[in-house]
This record gives sequence, C-alpha cells and structure tokens, in this order.
Amino acid sequence: MLSIRGVATGYGKVQILRGIDMSVSEGQIVALLGGNGTGKSTLLKAISGLLPVWDGAIEFEGEPIQNRRPNEIVKRGLTQVTQGKDMYPAMSVEENLRIGAYTRRDRAGVTADIGKVFDYFPVLGERRRQLAATLSGGEVQMLVIGRGLMARPKLIMLDEPSSALAPRIVLDIFSIVNRISRNEGITILLVEQNVRMALLLAEYGYVIRDGVIHIEGDSRDLITDDNVRLAYLGGTVTDAGADAGTGLAH
Repeated sequence: MLSIRGVATGYGKVQILRGIDMSVSEGQIVALLGGNGTGKSTLLKAISGLLPVWDGAIEFEGEPIQNRRPNEIVKRGLTQVTQGKDMYPAMSVEENLRIGAYTRRDRAGVTADIGKVFDYFPVLGERRRQLAATLSGGEVQMLVIGRGLMARPKLIMLDEPSSALAPRIVLDIFSIVNRISRNEGITILLVEQNVRMALLLAEYGYVIRDGVIHIEGDSRDLITDDNVRLAYLGGTVTDAGADAGTGLAH
C-alpha cells in the first residue's frame, strides 16, 4: 500500500533522512521506532507532503505521491495525526471532528462517522459541546485521532500518540487503535518512542537511527532482539506473550 524507496530530505541545508527504504502492506499495523532526532517525524512530513522530498520515491497504492500537495494526499486516503496534538481550542469537540472531514461532501456520512468516533471514544461524546481547550491531555489525543478518522483514511499515520500521557491512558488509546484497525480495516503506520507498547500493537517494525533504517523485522522478533532490547528496552524484556494480555496482542 505504501512504498518508500531511497527517500532523502531535511530542513534547509541540513539533511535528516539519508535514504529510507520501507513499506506498509494493506491491513497492517507497522511501527516506526527510534529516539528523538532520528528522523521519524521528518519521514511522516515527507509522506504527507509537508516537506519536500530531495531524492527517492514514495508511492501510495501504486501511485507516486512525493511532493504532492497535502490536501491531494488526504483525498487519496492517507492521513497524518501529528505529534503536537494540534486542535482548535476555541472550537467544540464536534466542530474539531467536522474539520477532519473537510475533503468530504457526504453530510449524512460525516454525521454517521462522528457517531462512530463517539463509539470508540465515549468521553468525546460526553464532551461534544465543550471547547477543545477544556479537554485533558488524553482526551485531546483521542480527539486528534478521531479527527484523523473523519477523513475516512485507508492509511492513518500516528505520530507519537503516547507522548506526555499517563501509562494507563496510553494503554487505553493503544487498545482503541487496535480495535479501529481491526473493525475498520484501516492500515496504520505508528511512529513511537514507547518501543515495547508499539511492538505489542504492531505486526512489523522498523528502527530508524541517523536517518536510515537500522533494523527491521516481525515485531515478535524485534521485541526479543538483543540490539533492540539493549538500546530501547532497558536491557531486559518481559515475556511478549505475557504482555499480550494487555489486549494488544495481534
């Protein structure tokens, strides 16, 4: 579904990505892992059309999308939920969700999908008339994921959904993301620093370092890989099967 070959880009004269090769198959949850400053968010911006691609190719459903306008990419069915949890604080929860459907003209379908978002995130339904500025951090994360779903994406990219959230909230959100993927058939590219949680949710993972893919493989293999464990999991790892009891098993 998404193919990235030899992608290089950066900011100004500073190169960040140095030839990224990766792919995401339809229906998969794929994790892109790495520390701060490794190029994770930069890659998402390049895919979304927010950053020019200097070299290489990005294809979505077999069609090139590198350097296309962001709104064109959204219309094709590829949506990004940004790391900054950006929302419109002076607008209500429901108004924020409707903004996510700005490329659509099916008013009845938009209303039905708002109801579906409230099914996944009941707290948003309870606060549908509240200003977004009044929401907690976890509720804002739910809102921006819900807004991303309003575009009816075929593939949604989630940038650091666990950032600055309490562990219990992170687990809840990851469990709901898992349900959305299974129920809606939406492909997910998950960018995360919470490596353990991401690998429990995803089927396949890539580890980025210094602007290139350093390690890749099946998530169950990566979570027990010595290099991944020592670099990202603190030197020890609990049994993956036991952790799967959180409801994130795939």
